[in-house]
Amino acid sequence: MLTGNAIIGQSGGPTSVINASLAGVVEAAREVPQIKNVYGMNFGIEGFMNEEIIDLGNQPKEIIEGLKHTPSSALGSTRHKVQEEDFPVILDMLKKYDIRYFFLIGGNDTMDTINRVEQFCRKSGYELTGIGIPKTVDNDLFGTDHTPGFASAARSNILNVMQAGFLARDMKKVDQFVIYQTIGRDAGWLAAATAMAKKDEDDAPHLIYAPEFDFDKEKFLSDFERVYRKYGWVSIVCGEGIKYADGTPVSASRVKDKFSNVEFGAMGGTSVAVNLHRMISEKFGFRGEFQITESLIMSAEDRVVEQDVEEAYRCGISAVDLAKEGVSGMMVSMQRISNNPYSIEFGRVPLNDVAVKAKPVPREYFNEEGNFVSNRFIEYMKPLTAPLPEFVRLKQIKPEGR
Repeated sequence: MLTGNAIIGQSGGPTSVINASLAGVVEAAREVPQIKNVYGMNFGIEGFMNEEIIDLGNQPKEIIEGLKHTPSSALGSTRHKVQEEDFPVILDMLKKYDIRYFFLIGGNDTMDTINRVEQFCRKSGYELTGIGIPKTVDNDLFGTDHTPGFASAARSNILNVMQAGFLARDMKKVDQFVIYQTIGRDAGWLAAATAMAKKDEDDAPHLIYAPEFDFDKEKFLSDFERVYRKYGWVSIVCGEGIKYADGTPVSASRVKDKFSNVEFGAMGGTSVAVNLHRMISEKFGFRGEFQITESLIMSAEDRVVEQDVEEAYRCGISAVDLAKEGVSGMMVSMQRISNNPYSIEFGRVPLNDVAVKAKPVPREYFNEEGNFVSNRFIEYMKPLTAPLPEFVRLKQIKPEGR
């Protein structure tokens, strides 16, 4: 095992539990004799290149413990795409601080960053152990059953759709429909998860549209009309990344980030929910609402799933365990052993299999029409979300007249 210092970074969008993974790495690394100091990158790889480094190993114990229930990214984040000219700068910083253990917590693009840094160091003859720790509310990382942060974000969306559904049902004489837009650039995991809000047939959501299927305007309006005739109101959930068959985003967004990912709803386009709302209003003349959540579900400690916190924390510990084994170029993974009782085990997956790829929701997790989920998806989700509230309805008991 190498002797030297360790550094940890966080990248991309935060989650409610990303700091739990950070706590796991710090606490585990403190116990490894070969790891002399534990440092953190302020604002990810971008901050690291600017020598924005914080001493994590000497943080008070209560602060590291408190990270488990602190939302957002405690170290600060970045969406910097590493360029070829960055690698010599990164290597100089690694050498300057004698860093031999390099941990990054993040999603697909973050795994690409650590993969490229680890490979550059290997070619340059610098011994470095690089380990990725999964994180994303999108749940779109290959090689792992699910990602830390997904369950809590899913629960937040489920509660939003459930409660907005009760409101929409009771207000259907005023507004005939409600559209809820979830995060999900390339995969519809969060949109699909909102199906857990449905207890009775007429409960929200009625229709779910995910990026895994080409969007067809006429079919969408037909779906809407069918549900409206049945219930007198319609609850729709859409993933932000849904596209037409020719690849055009329904949001009409044209803005891209540094990783060439379309920023849905950014300047240069509208949101999916707004455009779907416009389609319905123009066709049927109905009133409706649209609801869009972005960063709120990434930092909602009040709706966190405790199991999600613990799994994120254990991912951090597992990353250090892999480093102790001399493993490099890997991401920590979670593999499901059983649904009932729920059981997982922690393993590893090569960074090459994860980097810059998005795992779609499997086809069998949707119904035949592609506008709602299947029972197989419900079984997948059940162990991940904490118990949901039980609401009641008034019985339509008519009083007796004279």
